[in-house]
Amino acid sequence: MTSRSETVDAPERVSPFRQPKAVWAVAFACVISFMGIGLVDPILSSLRTQLHASPSDVELLFTSYLVVTAVAMLVTGWVSSRLGAKRTLIAGLVLIVIFAALAGSSDSINGIVGFRAGWGLGNALFIATSLAVIVGSAAGGFTGAIILYETALGVGIALGPLLGGELGSISWRGPFYGVSALMAIALIATVVLLPATPKPQRKESITEPIKALRHRSLATTSVVGLLYNWGFFTLLGYSPFLMGISSPQKLGLVFCAWGVLVAAFAVWGAPWLKARFGTARTLYGNFVLMAIDLAAIGVWPDRPTVVIVAVIVAGAFIGVNNTLVTTAVMSIAPVERPVAAATYGFVRFIGGGLAPFVAGKLVEHYSAHVPFLLGAGTVVLAALVLSTVHRALAAADRGEVHQPELTKVDELERVDELRTAAVIGNED
Repeated sequence: MTSRSETVDAPERVSPFRQPKAVWAVAFACVISFMGIGLVDPILSSLRTQLHASPSDVELLFTSYLVVTAVAMLVTGWVSSRLGAKRTLIAGLVLIVIFAALAGSSDSINGIVGFRAGWGLGNALFIATSLAVIVGSAAGGFTGAIILYETALGVGIALGPLLGGELGSISWRGPFYGVSALMAIALIATVVLLPATPKPQRKESITEPIKALRHRSLATTSVVGLLYNWGFFTLLGYSPFLMGISSPQKLGLVFCAWGVLVAAFAVWGAPWLKARFGTARTLYGNFVLMAIDLAAIGVWPDRPTVVIVAVIVAGAFIGVNNTLVTTAVMSIAPVERPVAAATYGFVRFIGGGLAPFVAGKLVEHYSAHVPFLLGAGTVVLAALVLSTVHRALAAADRGEVHQPELTKVDELERVDELRTAAVIGNED
């Protein structure tokens, strides 16, 4: 097997926050979309009490949302290559608006779980396409686009629990209606501010994201994402039950502090650490620290202060991981970036979706120690798996992508990707 080096985007000094208005419209919609991830945390206890549900039943709110998001990721490229990026974004936003409102109108936990699944479908169409649009049209190069995207993720995750806590103090239905209303605003902004995007010259096959897993670099980093997200969503999904806080507003404040660290370390911490230590070494250390953090909850789940502090501190590790793992996937994957995003999203969200439900079952059958110690183990395993692509990550840090020789089909896909990105960028 031969090797080749391909030059990728050189670092640029353009601020990632000086963007065309169309990019800001998509970024705003991303913020609202990501608010949906942590939105339900402050109301988990309320839902459990008022709807007479078990912890594992409540955790299905995460599972249905994220597993459907994961599976739907496989068809996002097929859809967007036929409708175009803008129409796909709009379709995703419309679905979120509808299903978030329906979830708020439901009277049973099963109904909410079902509507969260529909919400996840819209989320998949939106997330995968929004990342491709931002990467293709943002100023500041590829790295700047990733920073902007992760900033939107961090801000959304920070504001989601805060909004969820405030609206949840009025009624558990409030957060769902709130997201529906905000997504309607994001929908209008996208329709008005995002120029019509051309349909890609090549229609993507529905099997491409799965076939892309034949590339070792993409498969490996996707598994890293799955393992890391297992620990991440174990913490996000089950820790509210251990904090001894019944007020949705107070729970919202805890997760808001967590989200602020996610955003800060995604935007400033991750680039600084990468420049100082490199992607691979930063992630090794970060995974170990996050594993220790999860293990602390696993050892002392009956001490609310320990749990609260550990959850907030985890935001720093999650922010670094989100930025650097996403950058690593998009840098070393030997397929066009929309396909890489769909493949990676599918694999990692499977881990994120299953972890909260499994955590609930493990607590019911064993104890609260088990899911967090398991989460710590999966994060350590993520570091070990990542080490198998160390050379490719080091090459990407030097401005090269070190990967197996591409097939002729892959070469044509690269050319098509660059042409599409240029066309989208010129629209602004």
